[in-house]
Amino acid sequence: MGSRSVFAAACFLSSFSLPAAAAAQEASPPLAIVGGTIIDGRGGAPIVDGTIVIEGDRIAAVGPSADVAVPAGAEVIDGSGKFVTPGFVDTNVHMSLAFGRGGRVEEHAAYWAHHEALILQGLQLHLKHGVTTVRDSYGVLRPMQRVKKKIDSGEEIGPRTYLAGNIVGWGGPASETFAGLPESEISFFAEQMNDEVTLGSGEEMMHMTPDELHVAINAYLDYGPDFIKYGGTHHFNYPAGISFSPRAQRVIVEETHKRGLVAETHATSLEGLRLSILAGIDLIQHPDNVGNRTITDELVDMIVERDIVCSMLINQFTGPSWQFHVRNMERAREDLAAAQSRERQRRIPPTTAEIRRRVQDTGLPQPGSVMEGRWTTKRTNAKKLIEAGCIVTVGTDNTLFGRGGVAADFLREEPENMEHQLPGLGTIFAIEGLVELGMTPLEAITAATKNGAIASKALDEYGTLEAGKAADIVVLDADPLADIANIRQLSMVIKGGHVVDIDALPTNPIALDWAAGPPNGSR
Repeated sequence: MGSRSVFAAACFLSSFSLPAAAAAQEASPPLAIVGGTIIDGRGGAPIVDGTIVIEGDRIAAVGPSADVAVPAGAEVIDGSGKFVTPGFVDTNVHMSLAFGRGGRVEEHAAYWAHHEALILQGLQLHLKHGVTTVRDSYGVLRPMQRVKKKIDSGEEIGPRTYLAGNIVGWGGPASETFAGLPESEISFFAEQMNDEVTLGSGEEMMHMTPDELHVAINAYLDYGPDFIKYGGTHHFNYPAGISFSPRAQRVIVEETHKRGLVAETHATSLEGLRLSILAGIDLIQHPDNVGNRTITDELVDMIVERDIVCSMLINQFTGPSWQFHVRNMERAREDLAAAQSRERQRRIPPTTAEIRRRVQDTGLPQPGSVMEGRWTTKRTNAKKLIEAGCIVTVGTDNTLFGRGGVAADFLREEPENMEHQLPGLGTIFAIEGLVELGMTPLEAITAATKNGAIASKALDEYGTLEAGKAADIVVLDADPLADIANIRQLSMVIKGGHVVDIDALPTNPIALDWAAGPPNGSR
């Protein structure tokens, strides 16, 4: 992108002012939702004709209406015909400028001065769909921390947010480990962006001794991330080089645990994942994706025995996204049949690279390859982990810029197969997808609420509707246990005891959102 286009885009974006600080809210009277069906997130039968009483930011009482007294002076919401659940949790989102098309991040230069407003827009889109808690597992830490501080103080409205910053051991969005880009081939802006993402926790860590790594991981922890995600392998499905030795991984996990924080891994090979499990991790990001292989029974048993949380990319291989992949696989199979016919006639055997591509594209096994279909294997692994009784959560990779991290403003038309990865909406796709993969609607709601809280070791704070917990609540107009798609029938969102004006979100859109239309009528 030339300097003139960057300047023009920056001028265009600067016309949007940031929202003024919200006024301090006076103490509100108690709030009671009376007569609704309460699905409390604990996995048991719903409470028909139930009442929830909220005082301040906490649930004061919940139970059958006959057993729960509504305090005098409380604001009463008629819940008749409504269905009440805990707020949804997404355990894997990316709300900052941390991705680029093919690792090329220069498009983000136009947005960089408005980074915090962009982050806030993505977070508010989650809240708009009933997602009251998100875990951002890869992004630019410091601007996200500033936005989080504004949300926590009440200056801005948004979901509860946990931040990891960099994936420890990777070199940032335009690096060799993340995008396959040698340093000699990237721009000065990309180098700066890599440094802002890594904050000293990048690829150099793979070359450290355990003593050196002890110092380096603590230096990164001093920046204040809420949890640590590290690269057990490189980013890619293939080849997936193992990033850290067993003792190096133990250093990362143990130092994280000393701070009382969750340690999790991204590992895209069977052996890479095994090493991370043995290191003592608490959570696996997308265990459905282990390098286009079926996850072994040994690994599944280890995950179950250790109560390791499985944050899965359900939205990418269920619903409309799965149908998109099925159509592509059918076309690839037709092309494969024609190619194999030509090869037989010409007596030219396919190369190993061709065989590998055919497996990934068609989902069909090929002679001479241990690889399996990319999308079919993910579905197989997700089903296997669900059936084994793993602690499953939805972790969508949602990003405001959709697949590939491309700003919609730089595209002429809506990209195909992107809707499932938009903030908030992608989380809804994922919850629905759990049912497609074999869960009951009640199990899917439990996975998206209670299990989401478990992922941050915060079940005592939120995730279920119980007295003393945070009043993060979703009210639906239709029964999600009869049809999980009814989680789209949103009547009300309550975050921290306050009713959210979901129609007003996002409060100050900066980037084009294909699902919602142009920001401020600008396009």
